[in-house]
Amino acid sequence: MPVITLTSDIGQEDFIIGAVKGQILSIIPGCQIADITHQLSSKNYLQGAYIFNNAAKHYPSGTVHIVMVNFFQYPSDHVLFAHFNGHFFITPDNGFLTMMLGIKPSEIVAIDIKGANTFVQITERIIESVAYFFASSNLLEAGTPIDKIVEIFPTQPKFDANWMEGQIIFIDQFENVVVNIRQEEFEKHAKGRPFKIVFTRNETIEVLSRNYGAVPVADKLAWFNSAGYLEISVRGGNMAGLFGLSKYDENQMSKQRPNDNKWFFQMVRIFFE
Repeated sequence: MPVITLTSDIGQEDFIIGAVKGQILSIIPGCQIADITHQLSSKNYLQGAYIFNNAAKHYPSGTVHIVMVNFFQYPSDHVLFAHFNGHFFITPDNGFLTMMLGIKPSEIVAIDIKGANTFVQITERIIESVAYFFASSNLLEAGTPIDKIVEIFPTQPKFDANWMEGQIIFIDQFENVVVNIRQEEFEKHAKGRPFKIVFTRNETIEVLSRNYGAVPVADKLAWFNSAGYLEISVRGGNMAGLFGLSKYDENQMSKQRPNDNKWFFQMVRIFFE
């Protein structure tokens, strides 16, 4: 049975998401529909990619993920339909595809949306293309091959022999702070050495915890979360608010050009002894 996930920055208060689900069930009867989130930022692509990727990877191979983020940023007569690592992704041609995958997929087709003026007209075209794909299992049945697309890529952690530097990419509703340093990257550079995680002047953490309960209430802690990213927190507190930590400034996005891959975030540094 085909599976489609929906992800967007639309929210749940409008009729749009309900209408899209109705279109899917009318055009592809029996399809399973799952919502990942409809609360993504329309500007903070890296945060959106973090949220989407760490949910989407748990869906079965062959799932089609329709990602509607910042849909009308760049006027376009097409949307992208790509295959990567057993999953299929539909996004506007605005850089979010490469931001969330970290690479440009080798298999991409364009879905023609010329003449579709409203959002539901566009989604109807998209879902019709997905129906052709499900019927044939051939991406070429869903669109026209395309090579030139808008590409925006995430910044990567910087490192040298005795230090690493990462950027804050996500702050959750409890104000826990996620940094774009993955556990395997940390272990590769730490090599078992003592370390200091340094943020906001001279605040440091020198021990990794397994969970929030590993330290007393109100103490700082660092751990690698279930997505494998470094997370710094205060047990029972709000790390970001207490220490003035912030993620990417969404106002910067309006100043970027489509192919500008320079993104600026508050940094967290790790020193190895």
